[in-house]
Amino acid sequence: MSLPPAAPHRVAVLALDGVFPFELGIPPRVFGAAEGAYEVQVCSVDGGAVETNAGFAITPMHGPEILETADTVIVAPTHPARLGPELSAPAAAALRRIPADARIASICTGAFVLAAAGLLDGRTATTHWESAALFRKWYPHIWLDESVLFLDDGEVLTSAGAAAGVDLCLHLIRSDLGSEAANRAARRCVVPPFRDGGQAQYIERPVPDDPASSTAAARQWALEHLAAPLSVPRLAELVHMSSRTFARRFRDETGVPPHRWIIAQRLDRARHLLESSSLSVDQIAADVGFATTTSLRQHMNAELGVSPNAYRRTFRNETTPTEARA
Repeated sequence: MSLPPAAPHRVAVLALDGVFPFELGIPPRVFGAAEGAYEVQVCSVDGGAVETNAGFAITPMHGPEILETADTVIVAPTHPARLGPELSAPAAAALRRIPADARIASICTGAFVLAAAGLLDGRTATTHWESAALFRKWYPHIWLDESVLFLDDGEVLTSAGAAAGVDLCLHLIRSDLGSEAANRAARRCVVPPFRDGGQAQYIERPVPDDPASSTAAARQWALEHLAAPLSVPRLAELVHMSSRTFARRFRDETGVPPHRWIIAQRLDRARHLLESSSLSVDQIAADVGFATTTSLRQHMNAELGVSPNAYRRTFRNETTPTEARA
């Protein structure tokens, strides 16, 4: 006798007044592409309609009671000016309904809601880069990293602005069901399963208007030749700059020095290969440009706290989606 299929993972999305409709639609769309593995419901703090920031109101089909049985709760963003540094009584009451063992996540400025509720105390978080200064002002005790697309701090996750919610939801699918299921969901949504780099590449900084003075062409070349030696002089030569000028403009445009950016890109590519391929760790290290397997191992331990093999065991799932849910 075969076992009945496991019940879908229940995802509750909380919408507050002033909610951004684009981000509110991300969890239903992305999780809905995961072959029936998730049941996504949207709620408000009182079961009534909520205003959006787009000139219309919406009426979620549920009230806060669905938070009590959710496996994952995602807080959709609203403008911080609508929130203030402290939660309203209805919002605080709604969040208290979340089970202690539920996974909690926020998209964009939804991190302000988690911070106000005390759910980010002692954790590292991210939010939209434009709101980073205000977040630090209101919650100086929370470590904020606005350079990343999302942060997974165990049972609490936060994402950067807007479309970074897609990256977050795909990461959750990848964590639950494996990389193949996440890749299929990404293809259905016509989005990349991985995005190179972090939020830093989207932060507005004073850079020259002349495209010829940009380091973008060198960055693109580097991404296409990660296995090659990537020195500052070599990259600077590609865009006809001195090494000193290149390093300065590179940091202006990306927020990090060239060597740190290169390491981050190599690690991102290595993580993708560890999740999606059967290549040996030695081969992956060579393919992404690390001189030795030891170098890859040291960088992964420093950045992620795990070895390549441990990372692969965690994120590469050889089972089918049905087996993974069971």
